[in-house]
Formats: sequence, structure tokens, C-alpha cells
Amino acid sequence: MHLYDRYILPHLIDFACGMGEVMQVRAQIVPLARGRVLEIGIGSGLNLPFYDAANVSAIVGVDPSAEMQRLARTRAAQSPIPVQMIALELGQIQAADASFDSIVCTFTLCTIPDAVAALKEMRRVLKPGGHLLFCEHGLAPDAPVVRWQQRLTPYWKPLAGGCHLDRDIPALIRAGGFSIGQLHSGYLKGPRPMTFVYRGWAQQG
Repeated sequence: MHLYDRYILPHLIDFACGMGEVMQVRAQIVPLARGRVLEIGIGSGLNLPFYDAANVSAIVGVDPSAEMQRLARTRAAQSPIPVQMIALELGQIQAADASFDSIVCTFTLCTIPDAVAALKEMRRVLKPGGHLLFCEHGLAPDAPVVRWQQRLTPYWKPLAGGCHLDRDIPALIRAGGFSIGQLHSGYLKGPRPMTFVYRGWAQQG
């Protein structure tokens, strides 16, 4: 692993993903979590302050970056909700079938190499009737913006931890075996190729 990926990138991601409007959309989706929660790509723990301690009994986080996990543990120490980190091995979540009431996935699907396989794993560990709560940037609805997303992605990926700017988030979620129950989308402030965001919830299809 390059020094940039190990020591610099986690702090850049923490800064970029913690900016004003990004935190506002996190605040709209994370409080909907209930029961035992799995957070995919917990990153540096930016979502932790938004969980409702009255409704969430425990949070289990998955993130492949050791430096991100270190940052998350610092924030977890300030949370009133127990937070645990678990391993992700060979793309499989180390948890039993139907073991979570809610799954939270924010600004993560853009970087997972095989997003559909990851979503199928999420479906496996989600209890029947449970919700996948998502907030992700991705493919814009405007053709000129899409062209820029496609042009920039090959250069953006190595700088941003494998982030794809042009993923069709609703299509990926459906391909992972989920049915979308609610979906909102729109641009945040900033460069349009990077700021079209989808948020909502889905259940097992």
C-alpha cells in the first residue's frame, strides 16, 4: 500500500465527507436506523453522532482501511451506543444470516470494486423486513454531466480510493436483490460530476 493511500487519503476523505451539505444528507438518513445496525464503510465514524440512541441498541462497523478504523474508534468512544468493528474477508461480511435490523451505507458504494456482490452480502445479513438505508453519490440525470463523470472517473479513482463518479446507484441496489421503498435525489453544492446524490431506503426484494 502506498503511503498516500495509508496516511493521507483517509484524512482527505474524512475532510471531504464531513463537509456541510454532505453532513446534512447524512443527518436525514442515519436517524432512521433501528435495532442492531450494520454500517458498511463506517470510514472515520462521521455517521455516529446521527444515530438515535433511543432506537439503536448496537452499531457494527465494517471498513477495510485500518487508518479509517482508527479514526472511527476515536469517535466511537464518544458515542452512547456500543460500537464494534468486524472483519470483511474475501468480500464476505463476517456475520450470520439475518442478524441485523438495519444496514446503513453512506458514500461507500462508489468505491466497492464489486458493488452488486457487496449488496447481496448486505441482503444476506439483513433481517426480513429490515431496511437498507443509503445515501450515495452517483450517475447524474443530465447528459453533459454524465459525460464529465465518465471522463473524470479514470483519473479520479486512484486519487479518491477507487471512487467511481458514474455508478447508477438505484440499479445497483436492485441488482443486489433489494426493492427500493423510498428514493430522493438531487445535486448538492459543488462540482456537478461529484455531487449528484441518491438517498432513501430499500428492503429485500
